[in-house]
This record gives sequence, C-alpha cells and structure tokens, in this order.
Amino acid sequence: MVDKRIVVISGPCSAESEEQLIQTATEINKTGKVDILRAGIWKPRTRPDNFEGVGYKGLFWLDKVKEQTGLLTTVEVATPVHIENCLRHQVDILWIGARTASNPFSVQELAEALKGIEIPVLVKNPLNPDIGLWIGAIERIYNAGIKKVAAVHRGFYPFEETAFRNIPKWEIPIELKTRFHNLSILCDPSHIAGTTEFVHEIAQRALDLNMDGLMLEVHIDPKSALSDASQQLTPTELEELFKKLKFRDPISDDSDFRNHLEQYREQIDSLDAQMIELLAKRMNIAEQIGEYKSKNNVAILQLERWENILSTRTTLGRKLGLPKKFIKKLLQLIHKESITKQTEVMRKLNGKTN
Repeated sequence: MVDKRIVVISGPCSAESEEQLIQTATEINKTGKVDILRAGIWKPRTRPDNFEGVGYKGLFWLDKVKEQTGLLTTVEVATPVHIENCLRHQVDILWIGARTASNPFSVQELAEALKGIEIPVLVKNPLNPDIGLWIGAIERIYNAGIKKVAAVHRGFYPFEETAFRNIPKWEIPIELKTRFHNLSILCDPSHIAGTTEFVHEIAQRALDLNMDGLMLEVHIDPKSALSDASQQLTPTELEELFKKLKFRDPISDDSDFRNHLEQYREQIDSLDAQMIELLAKRMNIAEQIGEYKSKNNVAILQLERWENILSTRTTLGRKLGLPKKFIKKLLQLIHKESITKQTEVMRKLNGKTN
C-alpha cells in the first residue's frame, strides 16, 4: 500500500474526451492510492499545430469525474481567465506549469488574479535550473495571500542529450527545501523521465529524498494519447509501480539506529573539518604562488600544470572509488578559486607597484 504520508496526484497529460477522462479516473480511483486527479485542459505547446487541449469544455468533464469518483481535481492554469473558469467549476487545486513559472510577468498576473481566493496552488520548477526564478514564482503566489502553496519538481530542460526528458538536478529541490523548511515539495517523475521506462527509478529517488508526494501521468490507453504518450502509465502499471516502490521513514525511533547514525555523523563532521582545513592551507599556498608569479612576471594560468593536476587527481580518485565526473567538478571548483586568489594577489601587488 502507498504510504499515506505522501500525496499522490495522477491522471492523463490531457483531457481528450469525456469518455477517456472518466475511464482513466475511474480506474486510478480503484487503486485506492490516488488522492487527486490531474488533467490538462489547456496545453502550452511548442508548435501551434500540436494538440493544445480541449479547453473550457473539459471542465464539465471534470465535474462529472468529481461526482462519480469523489477525487479532488487539479488543473494547470496560465492566464487569469483559466483561473476564473476553474473556480467556476470548483476545481480544487491549481498548478502553475514550468513554462509559466519561467516568466515573472505571467506569474504576477496569476498572483493578482488569485488575491482574495482561498485555493491551494502548486508551482512547478521553471524550465531552466534557476532556483531564484522558482523561489520568485513561489513568493509571488505567497504574496497574493495564498496560504497553501507547494512546489513540484519536474526536472529542467537539458541543453545536451540525456536519457531523461528533463535533467533532475536533485540538488535544486534539496536546496529549495533547506530554504523553506515548511514548503511541501512533490516530484513529477513522468516529466523527468519522458518515458515510462524510467518512471520507477525517478519516483523511488524522490521517495528516498523524502519528498512529500508524486505527480504521475496515467492514461487509459497511452498509445492513443494526443500528448506525451511515451511517459504515461496505464492504470495497471500505476498499481504495479506502487507495489515496487519502497517507502522510507523520515527518521527511526529505534535507539540503536540513532546511536549508530550519530557515530557515522561524527565521523563525517570530523572529516569535513579536516577537509576545510586542508582547503584553507591549499588556498594559502595558492596566494604564495600568485605572489611568486607576480614578482617573476609569470602568467597565472599554467595550462600544462592544470592538465596534469586534472589527470593525476582523477586517476587517484577513480582508484579510490570516486566517480570521474565528481572528481573533475571538485577540481574545477578548487582551480577556479585558486585562480581567483592568485589574481587578487597580483592586483594588490601591481597596485603597490603603480
């Protein structure tokens, strides 16, 4: 059974017909695991000739779904008119999509339309990995007086080819949680994965990171779907997904577990302190090198030396079981700071000379 400490939102990418929507809602409701039905009524598409949703008439279908299943409903809104129409049909929750969240002008228009209204709002992350933009969208909705706001992590547009439709960049929702402890964050594995093949992997990672819920696309007949067919599960596949998922406890009350965990954390704290001390010593040496280069009129960047560092440290790291990508990123950060330190030293010395 799904752990009811998490919220489950599920339904088709788009409401395509009354029959399709009601059949999908009926089947996912039978699982007993879904709290909220999602359905796209208006679809922001890249190309004008793509299916852009059925529009206003789809809200009448949602009325019937609520009456027949008792499920709460949520719809993506991108304009004040969308909000007005959803409220007229008692849609329970609104969500702001990634494209809209990327535009502060659009979010502000929605915020103005939401003033004086009590309705929960979900804010998906913007297309680009810009946490400031995501926070800004959330703050605009908060400032409109909306008390129930949650974030939805749906991944970020990849500029390079990847296995997933959108890059998860888990560090961004984690950082968002550290800044807003009381903000609920849900994950949308369907949009991150782009194909049902990876939905389980993404959903499990979200649960492992203690996210507050899942938004999953489910269609009664995905092969005939008018949008995002490859990432939509069938109701049966949804049922199977929840059988496979492992639900984690946020923390354990077991005293032995806590004691052992505390011992591990003490080791981590000690190693972190040593690491920081070593980095400080390294930067002090970098400053001395900068001074030495300046006095001898030598350029800061020594490409051959940098390539040697990158190669030898990466080899050492891999021998010790560290991923090549991690080592490279870490070395690049250290090298960047080292260059900055040497540059600052040279500027000061040149200033004194002049």
